[in-house]
Amino acid sequence: MSALGGRQVLVLPEGTRRLIGRDAQRMNILAARVIGEAVRTTLGPRGMDKMLVDSLGDVVITNDGVTILKEMEVEHPAAKMMVEVAKTQDEQVGDGTTTAVVIAGELLHEAERLLDQSIHPTVIAGGYRLAAEKAQQILESIAEPLKISDDEILKKIAMTAMTGKKAEGSREKLAELVVKAVKQIVDKTDSGYIADIDYIGVEKKPGGSTADSQLIQGVILDKERVHPGMPKRVKNAKIALLDCALEIEKTETDAEIRITSPEQLKAFMNEEESILKNMVDKIVATGANVVICQKGIDDLAQHYLAKAGIYAVRRAKKSDMEKLARATGGKVVTNLDDLTANDLGKASLVEERKIGDDKMTFVEGCKDPKAVSLLIRGGTEHVVDEVERAIHDALCVVGAAIEDGKYVVGGGAPEVELAKRLREYSETVGGREALAINAFANAVESIPRTLAENAGLDSIDILVELRAKHEKPEGKYFGVDAYKGKVVDMYQEGVLEPLRSKTQAIKSASEAAIMILRIDDVIAAAKREVSPPKGPSEEEREESSED
Repeated sequence: MSALGGRQVLVLPEGTRRLIGRDAQRMNILAARVIGEAVRTTLGPRGMDKMLVDSLGDVVITNDGVTILKEMEVEHPAAKMMVEVAKTQDEQVGDGTTTAVVIAGELLHEAERLLDQSIHPTVIAGGYRLAAEKAQQILESIAEPLKISDDEILKKIAMTAMTGKKAEGSREKLAELVVKAVKQIVDKTDSGYIADIDYIGVEKKPGGSTADSQLIQGVILDKERVHPGMPKRVKNAKIALLDCALEIEKTETDAEIRITSPEQLKAFMNEEESILKNMVDKIVATGANVVICQKGIDDLAQHYLAKAGIYAVRRAKKSDMEKLARATGGKVVTNLDDLTANDLGKASLVEERKIGDDKMTFVEGCKDPKAVSLLIRGGTEHVVDEVERAIHDALCVVGAAIEDGKYVVGGGAPEVELAKRLREYSETVGGREALAINAFANAVESIPRTLAENAGLDSIDILVELRAKHEKPEGKYFGVDAYKGKVVDMYQEGVLEPLRSKTQAIKSASEAAIMILRIDDVIAAAKREVSPPKGPSEEEREESSED
């Protein structure tokens, strides 16, 4: 400062907050751990639910990790990185979001202990990286092979994903529907199978019970027919899928038409009518008896379609049009002149049904549909929403299991086996990295510990018993049964998960933990205050009143 003559030098703007070194690490680790602790109690079949109320007063009741984190308004940047872990897990696997976040939080908790022993963050990050790579290899080695024809195993995988959620009462029936739906839309390629669950439409309607949910071999549109004069039910449907409006097109440029006499007006209106009638005639000529249009249908066109006995739906979603094309074998036509009988899709029945308070269009009985729909029912809106989340998880895990062709048992069994083998691996590595690998093993072991805690069991006793079982060669399937309150063979219990659920959780959690650990300087800009929009000044108001 003497060299600067005592003058103050501002490098950063006023109001900027800065945390350096150990303080930055401590704050980041704390923020990330808070997120992990927030969802920890929801893990497993005996996990608790969270009630989330947003600023508008809307209520969400769930124990789905990613839903909780999406609904929470997280401010801290390190905490946001933990939310990203859950989102990545949800996109890649669909289930195991809570597991990924809990492991990430525990990795940081273990890292904090090592930092207190003056071990450098880079050494810890290096050890974690080695452990994560080894963990992937270990998980691959303990996974079991799976064929697409193994319906019972796929059903158990779906049921495991739904355990602990509102759908549990009817999970057996729902699991059957899920497995049928996924197997129906799977595409076989040279390298294996691709299960794109976007081709499974999920419609939810409150009313009835969860057991009333059903699988439709086709597509459900949340739309009703456009005209009451149209038939409510069409058998042996030939479906025209249109991505063009059945309306009079406006000109591309601004144009003005001057009409000076009633005859001209009548001729103009007759011409409009004739254009619309021609459009409908083109559809009728192809033999179509159902029209599903992505854009609008003019009132007059609706009248002509009704006269021709054609069932029509307008403003269908683009995603629904794609599903309809895959389900019915039809083509989406963008120009009406190109429509031919070969472009029509086929279904044994198209019908308008009233479900709850709403009317919906069911396109069902497609021969070999590559897109199907699930209709979910439930007592209240909150129940239906939670069942939908459970079904989404189940669809994703069954799809992931079919694509990868591998599965592992659940109930914390793979985590205990992983921790045991990582500790053995750490002895071959040696040095300070070995401490980090051991810390990684402890963090992974937090899953069975949390499962036991959430079931009201003594986590220390359970963990000691689990470790003893896993020391034996035949003990790799032993995990925590939250219902029986003891350590059992999870394979016999039918608690199964796709391999990807575990590998992705380890990958996402370790990457997030390493990234947070490597931050030693946090520079946060001062928050800008957004001033409210100003109204007109006194003079402007006076001027406008004079006008």
